[in-house]
Amino acid sequence: MTDPLFALERDPAVLGPGAVHIPGWMDRRRQEFLLRACADWAAVRPPRTVVLPGGGRMSVRTTMLGRRWSPYRYDDDEPVPPLPDWLVRAARSALEAASTVDHRVATDAGRPLAPEDYTPDAALVNLYGRGSTMGLHQDKDEASGAPVVSLSLGDSCTFRFGTPEHRGRPYEDVRLESGDLVVFGGPSRLSFHGVPKVFDATAPGWCAEVLGGTPGRVNITLRVTGRPTVEA
Repeated sequence: MTDPLFALERDPAVLGPGAVHIPGWMDRRRQEFLLRACADWAAVRPPRTVVLPGGGRMSVRTTMLGRRWSPYRYDDDEPVPPLPDWLVRAARSALEAASTVDHRVATDAGRPLAPEDYTPDAALVNLYGRGSTMGLHQDKDEASGAPVVSLSLGDSCTFRFGTPEHRGRPYEDVRLESGDLVVFGGPSRLSFHGVPKVFDATAPGWCAEVLGGTPGRVNITLRVTGRPTVEA
């Protein structure tokens, strides 16, 4: 099942029980393909600044695939681009790669999850401009315990990964670069995580060529909502 377009260049690391970082998982061709797809999705549904229920505004801009997300729920009151089958297949390949590093990642509510049975139905595409950050948070709006697959493109960042218990220490800071993969599931599925810093202008030069401008950081996270579709 492993896709030959994905290549390992640095050593994988376990960030927590069931949380895996695989540097350089995507080669340049796959990254270019994803960046172009992100541009297409943004043309259909322009990225927006998310307003939190308390009135705060996130510094990243977000577009969605498959299911619309609004803090802190999924709904279908507004159309979003569909989640393409090829991206689902890529997520399955990601889970397979991560499970060879730590088998605990491939579980759902404590039950083993075969990569071919992993079927995300939603994705968030977060665009980090200059000065954008993401506070420590849990991905807990899903009714499913299936893993989250995270793909990084463009500028490098500091990714902070903690525990499910609280936002404070202990946590680990790792540098994510364009092409990196993070998958977290099992005991780490609800771990707090965030991006305290993005390193501007660190994207490979060809990223700007693909998009015709400075890309910033692009992060795609795929997840299984486990929630029924709301009928129109």
